[in-house]
Amino acid sequence: MGFFKKLFGGKSKEEKKEQLDKGLEKTKSGFFDKIKKAVAGKSTVDVEVLDEVEQVLIASDVGLDTTIKIIERIEARVAKDKYVNTSELNEILRDEIVQLLSETNTEQLEDFAPPADKKPYVLMVVGVNGVGKTTTIGKLANAYTQRGHKVVIGAGDTYRAAAVDQLKIWSDRVGCDFFAKGMHTDPAAVAYETVQHAINNDCDVCIIDTAGRLHTKLNLMRELTKIKNSTSKKMPGTPHDVMLVLDATTGQNAIEQCKHFTAATDVSCLALTKLDGTAKGGVAIGISDQFQIPIKFIGIGEGIDDLAIFNKREFVESFFEK
Repeated sequence: MGFFKKLFGGKSKEEKKEQLDKGLEKTKSGFFDKIKKAVAGKSTVDVEVLDEVEQVLIASDVGLDTTIKIIERIEARVAKDKYVNTSELNEILRDEIVQLLSETNTEQLEDFAPPADKKPYVLMVVGVNGVGKTTTIGKLANAYTQRGHKVVIGAGDTYRAAAVDQLKIWSDRVGCDFFAKGMHTDPAAVAYETVQHAINNDCDVCIIDTAGRLHTKLNLMRELTKIKNSTSKKMPGTPHDVMLVLDATTGQNAIEQCKHFTAATDVSCLALTKLDGTAKGGVAIGISDQFQIPIKFIGIGEGIDDLAIFNKREFVESFFEK
């Protein structure tokens, strides 16, 4: 179906692709302008050109480790082919990035349907404040609900009144169930009782919010383990997924957050927000390669339907479209 799966009742895949293409212009224009300068006056790809390309990739927030891998692959290709014209550089870059990401051990989500063998499907959502976590939960609940799945959202961020209120607004807007115990209650108890609500009310999906942790405060991160354990007590094997929400506009800081969260809890998937308005879209390439944790969803706007399934291969193709 292409890069953007159509949400039932939402925007078409063509509209979503157009929306992201427009948003990626900031990343693409800077990237290709710098590549053009790197090859100016050059006829072949040599060491000097590769040094420039390396700097362009790093500046695009692809990340140092991933950049080195890409440059090494291009170097091997140049050595093998003996003569590589600079006019072919963009295509070579695209091919090598696609190949690199295709080798990562990550699953590709095909639909917004929860796993058929997991009911209720319990998803715990983590991330620092300000990355778009609440909005992502609302959009995801909408995607599931629009496809006929019964959803409950659990307000596990009990430290901020706004967090509980915002989720309640989203649940009303989406038309899904909502569970909360109010401010300053035990987040683990909220998680436990949200799963209980999901079981009692025959819900298909149970999405549990958590407080926006500062990734430098490991003592707060440990609370995530307590929340995980509480859902497992109610329903063994849960949460089925722990989704980390990252803000694409923060570039390398998103990669640093991913490092800390994956060290603190068993993150199994990612959501990358604000990809529609950043010059740092290359961070998606670096995160996919470095962590081998699937980016399942991307935010491409503020609307309720502005959530898309991420396909790394087709993302790279879109990134290199002129």
